[in-house]
Amino acid sequence: MRNYLVAILMGTVFLLAGCATSGGKSVAEKRAAVESMRSNVLSQLYAQKPDVQQQIASSAGYAVFDNANVNVIFASFGGGYGVAVNRQTGARTYMNMAEAGLGLGIGAKDFSIVMVFHSQSALARFIEHGWAFGGNADAAAKHKHQGGAVAAEVVVDDVTVYSLTETGLALQAVLKGTKFWVDDELN
Repeated sequence: MRNYLVAILMGTVFLLAGCATSGGKSVAEKRAAVESMRSNVLSQLYAQKPDVQQQIASSAGYAVFDNANVNVIFASFGGGYGVAVNRQTGARTYMNMAEAGLGLGIGAKDFSIVMVFHSQSALARFIEHGWAFGGNADAAAKHKHQGGAVAAEVVVDDVTVYSLTETGLALQAVLKGTKFWVDDELN
């Protein structure tokens, strides 16, 4: 049984590594893929919550990430990529992310995260340190535009976080840590 769980966890890691790519081969192609994802996710969020467009327009900055997450009984693993945008300077910081957690859950989902930074210090802290710890409870049964997903809008330390599920079937309640870091290749 133990070898079976190890095989599942290793398969999950390789699956997430494949899902958490920004695509393309050249640096310019990878940046273009991230920018396309950013634009698509923001359009989806604005359609669901039109007031967020004004919130972002008056913010210090924002970040958009695409993430794949797998839950295997007591463990949760995820990975993704994205970009943080400083609204004052227009500077873009391309980043990666990985997460791991413990708790009850089963399933897999592809989702996006939008973070709105209400101060320059919160944005700078995120780009420089990139850690996030917390709990997560959600349910998702969605494929493209069919089905539904339940996730919370969270406000913590001058940052509002929105989560949008693209596809997946998952039920989870986990404590997890997420590490965001600057992508040296794309910056």
